[in-house]
Amino acid sequence: MVEFKLVISDPKTGRAYQTEISDPQASVFIGKRIGDTVEGDAIGLPGYVLEITGGSDKDGFPMRRDLPGPWRRRVLLAGPPGFHPKKKGVRKRKTVVGNTISPNIVQINTKIVKRGRKKIETLLGLEEGEEGGEKVESTSES
Repeated sequence: MVEFKLVISDPKTGRAYQTEISDPQASVFIGKRIGDTVEGDAIGLPGYVLEITGGSDKDGFPMRRDLPGPWRRRVLLAGPPGFHPKKKGVRKRKTVVGNTISPNIVQINTKIVKRGRKKIETLLGLEEGEEGGEKVESTSES
């Protein structure tokens, strides 16, 4: 049984939404690569098109766009993803995962490329009053 945490980023608003998907919705992502698009109809987001931008495996190793296949590799990195050098010119050998989604992947990062008719908050079941935060007036009795 395959389960993924799906992080959907909205470039228009700058917000990100996290949801969990499992079979049969998760099987749509198996074999896809970073940069591929997925129809939102398959995962309960009618009209939306999502682009895969990255992810991480069960042990937290990040995916890299430039490595083919679903396997882990130790590669010499000079920049992100997987390594953020403090000084210019520093390189380090780090373990990263290839660009193909397999059952070992736990989190998939996506971004919205095409929008549907309904808002994504309503399709994911999020309440709109969640972000505003209500003001609470306090009275002090001394």
